[in-house]
Amino acid sequence: MQGYPVWGLVGLLFGTVLGVVGAFGGLTAFIIVLVLGVVGFLVGLVLEGGVHLPQMHPRRQ
Repeated sequence: MQGYPVWGLVGLLFGTVLGVVGAFGGLTAFIIVLVLGVVGFLVGLVLEGGVHLPQMHPRRQ
C-alpha cells in the first residue's frame, strides 16, 4: 500500500458511518461510535509505528 492515499478513503468511510449512526441511532450511539473510532485510530497509529509512546511522556528530573 505504498504510495496509495488510503487516509482519504478511511476518512470518507468513517464520516459515512458516523452519518448513518447519527441518523438512525441518535446522539448516544453517535458519540459512542465517534469515541471508539478515535481510539481505534490511535491504536492503529501506535501499531504502525506512527506514534512512539515513550516520547509522549516527559522525563522526570
